[in-house]
Amino acid sequence: MNPAVFLSFPELRCSLLLLVTWVFTPVTTEITSLDTENIDDILNNADVALVNFYADWCRFSQMLHPIFEEASNVIKEEYPNENQVVFARVDCDQHSDIAQRYRISKYPTLKLFRNGMMMKREYRGQRSVKALADYIRQQKSDPVQELHDLAEITTLDRSKRNIIGYFEQKDSENYRVFERVANILHDDCAFLSAFGAVSKPERYSGDNIIYKPPGHSAPDMVYLGSMTNFDGTYNWIQDKCVPLVREITFENGEELTEEGLPFLILFHMKEDTESLEIFQNEVARQLISEKGTINFLHADCDKFRHPLLHIQKTPADCPVIAIDSFRHMYVFGDFRDVLIPGKLKQFVFDLHSGKLHREFHHGPDPTDIAPGQQVQDVASSPPESSFQKLAPSEYRYTLLRDRDEL
Repeated sequence: MNPAVFLSFPELRCSLLLLVTWVFTPVTTEITSLDTENIDDILNNADVALVNFYADWCRFSQMLHPIFEEASNVIKEEYPNENQVVFARVDCDQHSDIAQRYRISKYPTLKLFRNGMMMKREYRGQRSVKALADYIRQQKSDPVQELHDLAEITTLDRSKRNIIGYFEQKDSENYRVFERVANILHDDCAFLSAFGAVSKPERYSGDNIIYKPPGHSAPDMVYLGSMTNFDGTYNWIQDKCVPLVREITFENGEELTEEGLPFLILFHMKEDTESLEIFQNEVARQLISEKGTINFLHADCDKFRHPLLHIQKTPADCPVIAIDSFRHMYVFGDFRDVLIPGKLKQFVFDLHSGKLHREFHHGPDPTDIAPGQQVQDVASSPPESSFQKLAPSEYRYTLLRDRDEL
């Protein structure tokens, strides 16, 4: 029989400490490294994936690494299934092809994916464990609010764009497609649904989807396509949720600026909905073909006093239309001139042709001078861009390239 082994008190205390540490140390998760071989498979199978596009030499990337790993550990405890939430990273120096594929222009960039589909809005919030964890929890929450009584529709926030689906059953392909679209577009619209007996009065011709525009005067619109066709449903709802003329705020300014398109902006008082409606109608009438070359925006005059001062205007002058090319700002003439056919379109064309910039420096083009009128160079400097200041900051990101600006 082996003799008993007795530990001294210090040895016993050390052993117990090691045991307790082993039992209570949380399980850490490895951040998934993505490459050309595994990226599609991993992202396609993840309900939600947050991907950190980084470079080792970037100091902001270095600062984010431990925060990103700790946030992953916190979320893994709440969503243990490996495909529920994935925290992944791409070394953009090693995989420049992936960086180009996702148009990475700064480090670190945090992009969200749902079942392999990249979401338009990247994460731009605070870089802390709590903020990242809260962001993922928000992404995992149900994007569709269920209605238990159709009377609830009368209490909807009509300042928002509301999409309402009426379904016979929740466990149906129609609803699964609707929910998938809601997951992607819930930042742009409020999504609601009703089922069974609650939805029956609205299902006289079967399951359907209704769009309720902001305000109380515009009529509802009904989706007439196949509800099991994801692309058709998504495109119709996106068209309703993402308006042609978007509002710019301090919250989305960085995102809009990073799209790289010049801004055509209407500055108006918040309560002046008439001017906004005129602008929206004229943009749709004159400039729909320019959608991919310039961003159509409207801004609150009170909130954006500084850009107005740049062009020597005040809120008292609103409504005011201007272009910010990210190099200079140019002012449209009298607001009412927007109703002159082709006038707003010519203003945008003059930006793209360089005429606005040229005339600010040298006066009117010779073709715009009356016969016999003397041509004289007028040295001037157009106001500098104001919204460029909302672009991603060099104090937060390593910026990879300067934007080509007009």
